[in-house]
Amino acid sequence: MDIYLVGGAVRDKLLKRPVVDHDYVVVGARPDEMLALGYRPVGKDFPVFLHPETGEEYALARTERKSGRGYHGFLIQADPTVTLEQDLARRDLTINAIAEDPRGNLTDPHQGVRDIQARLLRHVSTAFVEDPVRILRVARFAARFAPLGFTVAEDTMGLMRRMVRDGEVDHLVPERVWTETRKALTEPRPSAFLRVLRECGALAVLFPEIDALYGVPQRAEFHPEVDTGVHLEMVLDMAATIAPGNDLVGFCALLHDLGKALTPADKLPRHIGHEHTGVVPLRALVARLKVPTEHATLAERVCIDHLNAHRALELKPATVLKLLTSLDALRRPARLETFLAACEADKRGRLGHQDDAYPQADYLRRACAAAAAVEASAFVEQGLAGPAIGTAMQAARIDAIKAIKTAPTPQPPAG
Repeated sequence: MDIYLVGGAVRDKLLKRPVVDHDYVVVGARPDEMLALGYRPVGKDFPVFLHPETGEEYALARTERKSGRGYHGFLIQADPTVTLEQDLARRDLTINAIAEDPRGNLTDPHQGVRDIQARLLRHVSTAFVEDPVRILRVARFAARFAPLGFTVAEDTMGLMRRMVRDGEVDHLVPERVWTETRKALTEPRPSAFLRVLRECGALAVLFPEIDALYGVPQRAEFHPEVDTGVHLEMVLDMAATIAPGNDLVGFCALLHDLGKALTPADKLPRHIGHEHTGVVPLRALVARLKVPTEHATLAERVCIDHLNAHRALELKPATVLKLLTSLDALRRPARLETFLAACEADKRGRLGHQDDAYPQADYLRRACAAAAAVEASAFVEQGLAGPAIGTAMQAARIDAIKAIKTAPTPQPPAG
């Protein structure tokens, strides 16, 4: 048997990026031979094994042939007759279809090295159209490699448009759409994910609530970028800067302005109440994609309360406490951090405002800490019981926030 390093590990080595996962393809082997060598089988649809010592994945070389709609309809052949070149030919992009032998020699039948140098995301073959997940993967790779100058090759974009027209995207299951989207939100330039999907037409199919934001105007004095879709892209990239790799913050940023697509035309470019009208499309999207509860819950809170966060320094202490309570921030301060990161991304995700300060975040953190410091035990000692304790705690927490609001902001020590 012959073993080759393949896929992302080879690509990232050539890009001089950190290599996180090492994947290998094994040519000329049968499953029983792998088992005899101590490899542990894990593959369900095709033979994949874990190395007995490193735990890294070793897959038998295989071919795939389309047999139905969607991405489940494939016939897999994995046996000792499958060549390395046949295995590489089934892969999605040329930059992922490079193999390296143990001596460092490359096998690159589809000019992946050339496309790495040209900064192009290009399909390996027209078999690309057989798997609609590849549209999402290309968009995700665009989000990862856009800072390096990568773009989607025009002929690949043409295939993606054809797949959308042919209805292949309609067969994507919600779980797979969510998985790829979640990964894209951890990348450094998630705006590229939206742009690629929109350019090929898949955004309107998979995320109509988001696609509807493009072309919707905002007031130029507050949003110099004007277009709500452009604003969303800027917010996503700012979220990736503020909270790198945090898909929860990214998802909250992604859905925070859905209500602006529902503003009546005669009210534009003002969007009064969009934080509340956005709840209906948000709930539709999270239900359709079967989004995890924590993501759905916090995204809704950001949608409803991001304007309150921006106005935090002007809110009454009782309103601040209501905001913190709605987030359950007194018991779960990590939720407040997610909320604040998404709101700061919204505030700074505007043309010319990327470097703005966001003092509201520090104020809300201090208000949360002050309110959380109020404990029931003090009121029990005063002889209060039942609902009276809750009433007293509420008043004391409002007073604690009021004291924070009127106190001077702590300054860092000199030097």
